[in-house]
Amino acid sequence: MTQQKEFKPSLGLWDATMIVAGSMIGSGIFIVTADITRNVGSAGWVIMVWLVTGFMTLSAALSYGELSAMFPKAGGQYVYLKEAFNPLAGFLYGWSFFAVIQTATIAAVGVAFSKFAGYFFPVLELDDKNLLFSLGAFKIYPAQLVSIVLIIFLTYNNTKGIKQGKIIQNLFTVTKLASLFGLIIFGFILAAKADIWNANWATGFNAAQNFGVDSNGMISEWLPISGTALLGAFAAAMVGSIFSSDSWNNVTFIAGEIRNPHRNIGLSLFLGTLIVTIIYVAANLMYMSVMPLQDIAFAKQDRVAVAAANVIFGNVGTYVIAVMIMISTFGCNNGLILAGARVYYTMAQDGLFFKKAGGLNKNQVPEWALWAQCLLASILCLSGKYGDLLDMVSFVAVIFYVLTIIGIFVLRRKRPDAERPYKAFLYPVLPAIYIVMGLVFAIALIWYKPDYAGWGLFITLLGVPLYFLAVRSRKN
Repeated sequence: MTQQKEFKPSLGLWDATMIVAGSMIGSGIFIVTADITRNVGSAGWVIMVWLVTGFMTLSAALSYGELSAMFPKAGGQYVYLKEAFNPLAGFLYGWSFFAVIQTATIAAVGVAFSKFAGYFFPVLELDDKNLLFSLGAFKIYPAQLVSIVLIIFLTYNNTKGIKQGKIIQNLFTVTKLASLFGLIIFGFILAAKADIWNANWATGFNAAQNFGVDSNGMISEWLPISGTALLGAFAAAMVGSIFSSDSWNNVTFIAGEIRNPHRNIGLSLFLGTLIVTIIYVAANLMYMSVMPLQDIAFAKQDRVAVAAANVIFGNVGTYVIAVMIMISTFGCNNGLILAGARVYYTMAQDGLFFKKAGGLNKNQVPEWALWAQCLLASILCLSGKYGDLLDMVSFVAVIFYVLTIIGIFVLRRKRPDAERPYKAFLYPVLPAIYIVMGLVFAIALIWYKPDYAGWGLFITLLGVPLYFLAVRSRKN
């Protein structure tokens, strides 16, 4: 590879906003409302989960604007944590990002693409009749191989330069935004029923939880919850909504390739997260206008959007949603792949990642880092363990978001005279609210789902010895 020294700024505000929105919207909004409903059991609490998640996302995005304006360089959150605290804090984020957050998300989104392609190509269904072969606990299906091919294709396309990735990102993000708006509008116009809406909202904020089916295979009764049980259930429900709303910060990783980053990164964070939050809340209101709460909670394989589309469009609705999710996941993975490699590039520049990841090819993109990310994401596709990993993503991601926003307070004290072209909105109130909400979520999740949160914490802390090994290697 011909080495280039610097990234080329070639993305404008529109491109940056499409990366924010496109990286956020994958398959989650089409699926996770089922699990949310089983956890909290009422229309009011389901919408509250999405509103709280939206508020947290917007609060974090508005706060990140200050950091992105102070440090408009590739690496984003890794750089912010390093500057606010120390290189170890930045490395722990970068390690978690590589080991779990980004690569596991790429794998899961890739598999979601293949699973919904299975509506058109039955051989891609994750069914034992389609099993290719087994290697111990590993089961290899055609869908996993298609996921890998998708990841390889998008990685290859992104090695050709930022403009190649930009074209795919803009095209697919605009298409899925238009499709989601269309689904919501058609749902309200063609299928909304007052009796369903009224029955769902009769549950109000009377929280209840359902643990699936009883020994006879019948749906078990809903059990009322309150107090600490409700807090735990709310945190568990937010795992899905936070995962669906995550990756909004991907635009900060490519700051070196954005024109006028002092202005455009912060503005794109606000516009992108606002658009997606509105779509997510509207989509869930639409679900509740066309289906009883019970049908939402127990949609087949949690595919709430498929069930809603069948009500709206009839049998063809299944294929409508399948196409929408394939478009959505394709565009989402392009944004994740494009942005993620820039973190490893910056870590390598600091001597904390493989040296080759710190070079740019003749197209001024970190090709080696892109392929390293591709390799690990492909392995996670084959492992079949990406579902478990994703349960850790929300916990780990929120912990690092909280630390990063604490970094705003730290930097205000450490560098009071530093240039701040943009300052955190409603500082210190809004950043402080996010910190409190994020910590409550993380603590409740540890209490309610200790296995997943514990493994996420373990993987993060595994980065401590790796950091000192990297530092020692750098000195040698």
